[in-house]
Amino acid sequence: MSYGVFQEYYAGSWELQGSQDVTGIIGTTSNGVMYLSMPFLFALFTRRWARRRQTAALCGAALTCISFLLSSFSTHVWHLVATQGVMAALGCSLIYSPTTLSLGEWYSSGNRAMAYGVTLSCKNIVGSACPFLLRVLLDRHGFRTTLRIWAAIAAGSSILSIFLIPTQPSSTSPSALRTRKIPWQFLKHKTFYIYSIAIIFQSSGYGIPQTYLNTYAHEVTLLSQTSATLLLTLFNIPGIVSSSVFGYLSDNKRFSLSTTTVTSISAVSSALSALLLWGLTSQGSTVLLVLFSITFGFFAGGYSATWGGVINELELEAAQRNEAVDPGMVYGLLNGTRGIGYVSGGIAGVPLLRAGSRSSLGNFGYGTAYGPLIIFTGLSSAFGGWGLLWKWKKLLHLT
Repeated sequence: MSYGVFQEYYAGSWELQGSQDVTGIIGTTSNGVMYLSMPFLFALFTRRWARRRQTAALCGAALTCISFLLSSFSTHVWHLVATQGVMAALGCSLIYSPTTLSLGEWYSSGNRAMAYGVTLSCKNIVGSACPFLLRVLLDRHGFRTTLRIWAAIAAGSSILSIFLIPTQPSSTSPSALRTRKIPWQFLKHKTFYIYSIAIIFQSSGYGIPQTYLNTYAHEVTLLSQTSATLLLTLFNIPGIVSSSVFGYLSDNKRFSLSTTTVTSISAVSSALSALLLWGLTSQGSTVLLVLFSITFGFFAGGYSATWGGVINELELEAAQRNEAVDPGMVYGLLNGTRGIGYVSGGIAGVPLLRAGSRSSLGNFGYGTAYGPLIIFTGLSSAFGGWGLLWKWKKLLHLT
């Protein structure tokens, strides 16, 4: 979530071999690898290796720390891609997958979305505090020492958190060990694919501001490095609240909002923020860029907290058809679709930036080299709420 700080540092202090443009894919590659590996890890630790969850998470912590240490010795840009973009992401996924499975098993369907939302809020707390910490470390010590310090921080915080989430006893009980087969009937439901496509669209645009907002603020609006870092913090702070808010709405206890409505609120609002605020910024228009960081960070940052509602909806459909469904496995696959979106957005971002550099016109965001990226972010975010259109079509067909 804070890779944009590294991206800005690499842009101004390049000391490695290879094309500097390649660093633009590291952040999205990291997210993509992490999320794409989750379906396989969730499948392994849901039942077959349920007893080994904490061991696997500790191995993930070790892999993450080793990856950051190796990254500090990089001499070529592909070293950064391999260590920061791939190895560290796999380590983080090994931490996240088994612990999230255990977390979900401690909560019922009535408050699971809220639990996921609170967890995602903690992610945004880290994303809000780390940009300034990383900026100070990079300015004082360079990226090599910063990565070594970050490896130590990752070791201490991850090991502590792993032991705070024990495995739910029911998942390792003799009866659970006898029923190893994962129910896959939910793959026959259209609902799963509707939401999966929406998640791919939304996540392909969500990673773009995380990667390029810092450099945009520094190059286009001519903000100082400190102010540009503040924008990334403002981008992450609203997610602390929105993840819990959207998780609460998705549990549907007091507000009669469907899951498609909640996801559409997040998607459409973040799309309007990108198209109307980011797209209309120009040199010196700091207010619009601050408003974009806050509004996009709030609405887009809360999108993944709606997945608890998606799981609840799939459980309801399964109950109506007298089918079994494994919430942990569904959650893992939804994370996998997000990984597809992150990778797609990262791959698309580099040529879009190059295209904008060749045909940049005017002073507004649309007229800069980042114009195609802004349009891509807005449109992909909007399509993240296309489930509402599917629901309306379904209702019209019934009437």
